[in-house]
Amino acid sequence: MPQTPHIERHFTASEVVRDVVIGMSDGLTVPFALAAGLTGAAAITTHLIVTAGLAEIAAGSIAMGLGGYLAAKSDAEHYVKEREREKREVAEIPHEEMREVAEVFQSYGLSEAETAPIVQALRKQPQKWIDFMMRFELGLEQPNPKRAMTSAFTIGGAYAAGGFVPLAPYIATDRPSVALIFSVVLTVVALFVFGFIKGRFTGMRPLRSALQMAFIGSVAAGAAFVIARLISE
Repeated sequence: MPQTPHIERHFTASEVVRDVVIGMSDGLTVPFALAAGLTGAAAITTHLIVTAGLAEIAAGSIAMGLGGYLAAKSDAEHYVKEREREKREVAEIPHEEMREVAEVFQSYGLSEAETAPIVQALRKQPQKWIDFMMRFELGLEQPNPKRAMTSAFTIGGAYAAGGFVPLAPYIATDRPSVALIFSVVLTVVALFVFGFIKGRFTGMRPLRSALQMAFIGSVAAGAAFVIARLISE
């Protein structure tokens, strides 16, 4: 009887999603809080809020993108450094490395007799041996060489895209109080939708993720508005 082939579908863009989540989360909340806070101040105009918001989006995008770039570069440098160390250990203390390989397999329930031929097979392939140690002893995957630039542009772009959502109503009207209402509604909806999508990709309950994102953004904007109003009075 013919059987339908089993096809596994795994999500493989976790790094990109993580960068989008980092950038979009801050992009939606920080400019939102800034705009709300400025609206709470006395004698404020939408022109000033938009100017401050655009400056914050530009600075935030650059800072967040640079942070992502440096983090990815640091991961790549750490991987190279650890791989060189493993390479030296395989050459200088092979028996110690063989013992560590055996311990990895034994931690999965294999006996010493079962692990012995596997260890010997790896010993005959030094590069594969080093790859194994990097992955299963240190838990490190080889970074994509283009990861740093990709991360920088993804985080920075996501931050900018998110930042324009709460700022859009201030661009569309010259009445700060009216713009604030539309900004709150628009941003809370965006936070909810984004949180829901993030939950679907990350394995978290989508509704819980959506409510969490909307709550955090609302609290940040509310606190900024109240503080600005108290200071300006």
